[in-house]
Amino acid sequence: MAESKSLRKPVFTKVDQLRPGTSGHTLTVKVVSTKMVLQKGRADGPQVRQMRIAECLVGDETGMIIFTARNEQVDLMKEGATVTLRNAKIDMFKGSMRLAVDKWGRVEVDEPASVNVKEDNNLSLIEYELVNVVEE
Repeated sequence: MAESKSLRKPVFTKVDQLRPGTSGHTLTVKVVSTKMVLQKGRADGPQVRQMRIAECLVGDETGMIIFTARNEQVDLMKEGATVTLRNAKIDMFKGSMRLAVDKWGRVEVDEPASVNVKEDNNLSLIEYELVNVVEE
């Protein structure tokens, strides 16, 4: 590879622009609340593995959504913290949207920002239904 590829600048997305089945989002959000939903560890193997999952309500000035934090991400999601989610994707859980960052993405803690979260627009409360369209 003789030619070097230049990195492209991330395009920041707002919460109200998120849609089901989309991925590759980069957004800066404020953590409103965090709730641990699963914490289990196995000490019977060669290394101690612990699995933690927390549901964090995050948002910006356009709306809120539930972010599913896994393992090390749980420690970064403190209430009131401002975080940047890179390469985030939308997962569907029981018909509603959840934001998640897998191994290809990144969660970074930012400088605290004075973001007024719009709490009356929670995208995780909207229920979606999968409709199959048959073309004739």
